[in-house]
Amino acid sequence: MKIIFIPLSALILIIASCSRKTVPSRVEKLKAEKQAALNNKISKSEPAKDNTNNNDSGNAIVRDSTKYVDVDYANKVYNKLAQSFADTIAMNPNFNDPSLDYTKDFVGSVNVNMRKPNYVIIHHTSQGSVDETLHTFTLERAAVSAHYVIGRDGSIHHMVNDYLRAWQAGIGKWGSVTDMNSCSVGIELDNDGYGPFTEKQINSLLKVLASLKKRFGIPQANFIGHADFAPTRKNDPNVNFPWQTLSQKGFGLWWSDTTNVQVPPDFNETQALRIIGYDIRDVGRAVIAFRRHFCAIESAQPALSPAERKVLYCLYTKYMY
Repeated sequence: MKIIFIPLSALILIIASCSRKTVPSRVEKLKAEKQAALNNKISKSEPAKDNTNNNDSGNAIVRDSTKYVDVDYANKVYNKLAQSFADTIAMNPNFNDPSLDYTKDFVGSVNVNMRKPNYVIIHHTSQGSVDETLHTFTLERAAVSAHYVIGRDGSIHHMVNDYLRAWQAGIGKWGSVTDMNSCSVGIELDNDGYGPFTEKQINSLLKVLASLKKRFGIPQANFIGHADFAPTRKNDPNVNFPWQTLSQKGFGLWWSDTTNVQVPPDFNETQALRIIGYDIRDVGRAVIAFRRHFCAIESAQPALSPAERKVLYCLYTKYMY
């Protein structure tokens, strides 16, 4: 009689999968439960109000930021979705596509781990308060989310597991990346889209960025703004965002002193923007996004000034090498 030994880790996985009773109709059932709960709760949701008590110096009163959010419902849906994703990961890969001619016996590799994010996208909320943003991110009809929301008072709301795909970047292009949601962490900063960011808010952001960089090994150049990825649609974070401060801490590239920089006569601005990462299908919008990020200037002027050309050339050489 041939005895087959099953590794303990595999046995645990089998038992866990069985205990979850994964069936083909699980996702459909989950969707129906979510829709029923949504229909029940949506009419009861209060409109978000701006009850913040902040000022530009970052002195804020920390308060309950879940006042206008149906926390029980949101967490229930989140936990069910996370369980469904866990069931999918635990499933034998041979079931992924029934149209494929799989081998008779499944052999799983022992060399595997979780996928991880390689970019960080920074946003401003364009809303009046953290309460309003949390409310928006817990409405299914809004179809938008982010991994982190950071308040003006420095409070950090971690809304989506870093390994999961939040709906935050949308349509855009950075380098060759077009599906940024699948490879990035999105961070929303409570800001109306025009004002400055508070010191407490930026300090909390730096802590989050340091944690992400350490855990996932994200390259310095891969910390960018939403408008960098989607210049034709977005302008966040706004012109007041301190990109230079972030770069000094290791998050995002910045330029050096350009006093003695000589821009070559044949320097191609468009190709330089492309090499940095910008989508040059609309060069005018790429120029606006570049100027906002690296020059802290909000301007729709189509041509770069001599000083801006120096900045672009300096960055171009950093991205090249």
